[in-house]
Amino acid sequence: MMKKLSIITVTYNAEETLERTIKSVEQQSCDSIEYIIIDGGSTDNTLGIAENHRGSIDILVSEPDNGIYDAMNKGLSIASGEYVWFLNSGDEIASNETVDMLLSEAMNTADVIYGDTIMTSLDGSIIGGRRLSPPEKLTWKSFRNGMVVCHQSFIARRLLCSDYDTSYRFSADYEWCLKILKKSHEIYHTHSVISRFLDGGITKQNIIPGLRERFKIMSNHFGFFMTCLYHIPISIRFFCYLIKNWRF
Repeated sequence: MMKKLSIITVTYNAEETLERTIKSVEQQSCDSIEYIIIDGGSTDNTLGIAENHRGSIDILVSEPDNGIYDAMNKGLSIASGEYVWFLNSGDEIASNETVDMLLSEAMNTADVIYGDTIMTSLDGSIIGGRRLSPPEKLTWKSFRNGMVVCHQSFIARRLLCSDYDTSYRFSADYEWCLKILKKSHEIYHTHSVISRFLDGGITKQNIIPGLRERFKIMSNHFGFFMTCLYHIPISIRFFCYLIKNWRF
């Protein structure tokens, strides 16, 4: 019987963070999960940690790749579940019952399932919510306001998933979600936190080039002039949040 949900973890030299992600998958009360780890040929103890949990991992691939989105494409090409969910090393499923909840409430009918996200630090402590909250009604046009749904809280029907555009180094996930939403008919809001996101990933470490890429993607989908207009309230909200919270 085909697994309903493929969870894909892309990792490289992540011995500090991988185990928390694997354990969050292991602790799910649901067994309709295909768990895939795509490793970029780690040189630390990442593979040793994965091997210690080999009974919980359906597919483990370790080989050099051309970056995070190339690795994600490998995961997509292997996945056999009806839905795919990307959780990077250090990210966690929100609770032990989350997948059961998703299966019972949304899967089989929804094209996209989305929810909220809690941000965590390296030691696992909670930082708080994201700067952007998921809208009540999500459409592709919602993304004119930025990445309103965290990639780690966005679950998509596999047949709607195209490859990530590897010409983008930091923002291909933004376009990937947007393109899936354009093809989606039923989009389900869980109204709950479904993932815990480890703060400080590659996009945040490269915020300026990432924003340049996102501007280009928005221009391609919404038009250059409208993208410039959208960035007026986006910029105001960003700086107001930064001043109030001293983080972004």
